[in-house]
Amino acid sequence: MRIHPFGVEQWMNEYETRCEWNLAETCVASLTVAELLDLAGQSDSFLEELRPLQLTYGAIEGSDRLRDSVAALYDRQARANVLITHGAIGANQLVYLTLVEPGDRVVSIVPNYQQHYSIPESLGADVRTLRLREEDGWLPDLGELRALAGERAKLIALSNPNNPTGALMDRAGLEQVAAIADACGAYVLCDEVYRGIDQDDPGTTASIADLHPRGISTGSMSKAFSLAGLRLGWITGPTELLHAVSVHRDYNTISVGMLDDRFAAIALEHTDAVLRRNRGIVRGNLAVLDAWVEREPRISYVKPGSGTTALLRFDAGLTSRELCVQLLEEEGVMLTPGSALDMEGYLRIGYANHPAVLREGLERFSGFLRSLP
Repeated sequence: MRIHPFGVEQWMNEYETRCEWNLAETCVASLTVAELLDLAGQSDSFLEELRPLQLTYGAIEGSDRLRDSVAALYDRQARANVLITHGAIGANQLVYLTLVEPGDRVVSIVPNYQQHYSIPESLGADVRTLRLREEDGWLPDLGELRALAGERAKLIALSNPNNPTGALMDRAGLEQVAAIADACGAYVLCDEVYRGIDQDDPGTTASIADLHPRGISTGSMSKAFSLAGLRLGWITGPTELLHAVSVHRDYNTISVGMLDDRFAAIALEHTDAVLRRNRGIVRGNLAVLDAWVEREPRISYVKPGSGTTALLRFDAGLTSRELCVQLLEEEGVMLTPGSALDMEGYLRIGYANHPAVLREGLERFSGFLRSLP
């Protein structure tokens, strides 16, 4: 089994402790416990709710309360279609371990979260990659996708909204992906951790789980819901798939933590309030980033339609890693080099942190760019 180093995580682990202005972060500005309970109107009652809770193993699949709350994020899903996992990272891994065998064709859109091509490759799959192009607005060429899938694709993998570009496939685009998959009998795994924070109303895009009988959605509390510390995610999809996933899950997970389950349920029962707060942050911050890009002669980008990240094209006579290291050392500002994403010539920026951090980080980045020859 070949396991490749995770480029973004390597970068973060190596340098995150040295940054003052972290513009590499990809979660919406984290909620405190107090803020979450205020949004849920439970500041006074929550402790009493916890007092009788036995801190034993929780429900293996996730509590009924939490699974019902996750199912409510979709149009056509029920409790039986939801399995709770340790983060979306655990959800994605379980799907690949369940579905992919040596020689299976997997089509992955890149750039993408690295799991979606490195894990199937490590399992011996025949991984075909469809590279997104800036001139296409970072949206996939569906004719190319159809050709790569052919007649024998087992799985098509994408993220929507896309990480790292912030490109957003609308319902019509996802329906076309579903039709391509249907023609060859493939599953579609869509990593939807940024779903719910679109730039335009209504703010939440259709899910592949609602559009394709073999559509699989993975999600988490980390990105759109601002609760990365819970380390809690889910798989939503066909019940027969979840039964098969459960066999693999028995070997690497008992249950998620009961407190994590409870906090996640509270947040999802108040999805409208949480996402209202978070949409306000990402929409306001993207307006700040957009105005900054407009002023910077060395920077250009395709404006994201959703999510918390964007790819910045730069013109600075440096590699992306050289630029990021110098920027960190001289200004304390941390971005992710495109080389960590196999996207040299670009930088990934996370724009969903606290507005003051974004503004100060961009100002310092501007000063750094002006100092370059």
